Amino acid sequence: MDLKTATALRRLRLVSAPEAVSFLILLVCSVLKRTTEFNAVPVMGAIHGVLFILYVIFWADAWNRSKWSFRTAALYFVLSVLPTGGFFAERKLRREAEDAVIADRARKEGVVNA
Repeated sequence: MDLKTATALRRLRLVSAPEAVSFLILLVCSVLKRTTEFNAVPVMGAIHGVLFILYVIFWADAWNRSKWSFRTAALYFVLSVLPTGGFFAERKLRREAEDAVIADRARKEGVVNA
């Protein structure tokens, strides 16, 4: 894996958890808006919107650089619109990065001819 691909995947991984947290907080704020006088939806909506846009931009970049199949790319996109999906995306991306590092080390040491 080249450096630009690794960087694209790392950016996607780093924005996925905050995007998921902001989505959950936005859901809580929506409930509080309906049940109390507390209304933080405009602020949390803006924060979540920015994080979601960043996620989509980083997702598109990661898809382009890593040459994911359509199914893999669709999975990461669907995870972005689920309330806790960002946590699963982050975990899966972290595992892929760790596997790539292990494979790269094995190639450098001559253990694997891949």
